[in-house]
Amino acid sequence: METQPEKVALEADILVRPLQESDLPAADQTMRMAFGTFLDLPDPSMFMGDANYVKTRWLADPAAAFGAEVDGEFIGSNFATNWGSVGFFGPITIRPDHWDHGVGKRLMEPIIECFGKWGTKHAGLFTFAQSQKHVGLYQKFGFWPRFLTAVMSKPIVRSNRAAQWSAFSQSEADTTLATCRQLTDSVYEGLDVTREIRAVADQNLGETVLLWDGSTLNGLAVCHCGPNTEAGSGTCYIKFAAVRSGPGAARAFELLLDACEDMAATRGLSRIVAGVNTARQEAYAQMMARAFRTDIQGVAMHRPNEPGYNRAGVYVIDDWR
Repeated sequence: METQPEKVALEADILVRPLQESDLPAADQTMRMAFGTFLDLPDPSMFMGDANYVKTRWLADPAAAFGAEVDGEFIGSNFATNWGSVGFFGPITIRPDHWDHGVGKRLMEPIIECFGKWGTKHAGLFTFAQSQKHVGLYQKFGFWPRFLTAVMSKPIVRSNRAAQWSAFSQSEADTTLATCRQLTDSVYEGLDVTREIRAVADQNLGETVLLWDGSTLNGLAVCHCGPNTEAGSGTCYIKFAAVRSGPGAARAFELLLDACEDMAATRGLSRIVAGVNTARQEAYAQMMARAFRTDIQGVAMHRPNEPGYNRAGVYVIDDWR
């Protein structure tokens, strides 16, 4: 067979480098075509509609975004995300005509370097549970499949329940960020979503909802809203949310979801999307009881093979896509 020598030659010719602003249109097109082709969409280029993962993540941290090229042609990208002691990566996307040529492996190498440089204690990703090719690639880098993650949605319905919440955009940023770090640290030591909160504020992607009990911050939710964000038209996407653990966590989680729907309704949005790992069984059950329904599901892979904060008793929303 003549395919193997060609594959080896192509692997040798792959250049992986930092992603540049001039790469963003090609990276966005590659992301849509890769996912759209894998999911067998009639028009792969329409994957995600007017939502955007590539530009938002590059702007959040250009130093953690990487592109791949062969003979000067852009063929793929990958993004690492730093949440303090926690890190994840994605979307990793490769132009379909370069699948199975070793590009994914090369795009993983700088991601692992990022985690090492950041001192990441717990790293993860979301991938297609049914694809042994995807799972097998990430296992080579020490990631192991654990529980399913459900990406869920529901129509927005404003609640009559009273929830004391405020918007990060109306707060004193440095003081509020320190309070947010205290809350996330109580969920998992060193967990810090400051970059996500700042990205939403700096790029005008939506709002971070803050749930209060008097002067105590009981919950936070980082929300993307509308087109040109990770949500898309008519949608509020909760990228990350957490409440303090303890006896009142279930109630706080309910109030935080109320606050998110209230904020989204004031922006004229009609649908809310949120992902939850099924190992957080109480949070998952509460979302189902609230009429969230699963649109897609994948598997969370962890490095090391430990629960992290994906465990019972933790009320956290995220999906690591």
